[in-house]
Amino acid sequence: MRLHRNLVFATVDALNEIFNNGEYADKVIEKTLKRDKRWGSRDRSFIAETTYDIVRWKRLYAEIADVKEPFSREDLFRIFAVWCVLRGLKLPDWPQFEGTPVRRIKGKFDELSRIRKYRESIPDWLDELGVQELGETKWTQELKALNVQAPVVVRTNTLKIKPSELAAKLEEEGIETSNLRNYPEALELKERANIFRTQAFKEGFFEVQDASSQRVAEFLDVKPGMRVVDTCAGAGGKSLHLAALMENKGQIIALDIYGNKLKELKRRAKRAGAHNIDTRSIDSTKVIKKLYDTADRVLIDAPCSGLGVLSRNPDAKWKLQPEFLDSIRKTQIEILQKYSRIVKKGGKMVYATCSILPSENEKQVQLFLKTEEGSQFQLKKEKKILSHESGYDGFYIALLERNQ
Repeated sequence: MRLHRNLVFATVDALNEIFNNGEYADKVIEKTLKRDKRWGSRDRSFIAETTYDIVRWKRLYAEIADVKEPFSREDLFRIFAVWCVLRGLKLPDWPQFEGTPVRRIKGKFDELSRIRKYRESIPDWLDELGVQELGETKWTQELKALNVQAPVVVRTNTLKIKPSELAAKLEEEGIETSNLRNYPEALELKERANIFRTQAFKEGFFEVQDASSQRVAEFLDVKPGMRVVDTCAGAGGKSLHLAALMENKGQIIALDIYGNKLKELKRRAKRAGAHNIDTRSIDSTKVIKKLYDTADRVLIDAPCSGLGVLSRNPDAKWKLQPEFLDSIRKTQIEILQKYSRIVKKGGKMVYATCSILPSENEKQVQLFLKTEEGSQFQLKKEKKILSHESGYDGFYIALLERNQ
């Protein structure tokens, strides 16, 4: 494989934005790919995949390159050179790569690969926390799984099409998929592709949604005609799934503090043909209070550390700070206490996170059950999904029932 100057420079520019300016990797890549209209799909995937790869292994590569943050442009080229050497690529004869110590890079890689925090490229504090919460063996296995690029999984929109019909339509557009056992509506792409350009996507036949995430709406045990409140709806991936499970009958109230996310949900709902979703922005406490004791089902897809989705958001491990974890745990318990009041007697509630830490998951549920609001609930079942066991995102889902 021959390296092209403009693609390498674009990648280095993207890394500078992510590492030195604290920008989000997905947004930076999206912007970078618009830089040159002449780039083909192979060029674009080189930039995206190389950038994500270097973000994922930042600590390991920087250690091998012997550079420290903030990275100068020269440092970023040294990191890029490490990536090339470890991938067996021939370095071009450019001034930026002059004197790259190939043998030393390979030797240092072998040496550092014996130490988990370097091998899996993780901050010290996070490595210590993972061991504390999951234990040495499980944390080691989980970290390894979270450093593998996530597969692309779609959820069939059963309001419009069956999974077998969707698979056939995607195949007509040159995209091969496979069925997933135990995930009735999911299809996994055999090769990565830009599926947002397909006719099937434009017609609302599917949403991109990881297999583990598809478990959440199923857990809520909804029926057509119910009143369901999705309290942290965001752009609505789970609201749309709920609409399909309810066959468009009944009402889904999608709440969020961010109005722009709800706008995106409206757009997605229109494409999906989901007509029973009512979006409401949480701009005051009245919005929540009005809903007390009214819902058959409540979904709390709580804000969390996102440690279960590092395989698709590798930059999150560099942005995460211990203080954020402390504050997010407080937020989670507050949300549980406040939003649980929306459930009517005999109703059910799901608390879910895309985290793998017990302190954000089962420990929060146990803590909630000891509060005044929680004393009215009992835990019916819970599911802990780890990436190294499932092959998909790490998730936690708990189903609670209000009994008084």
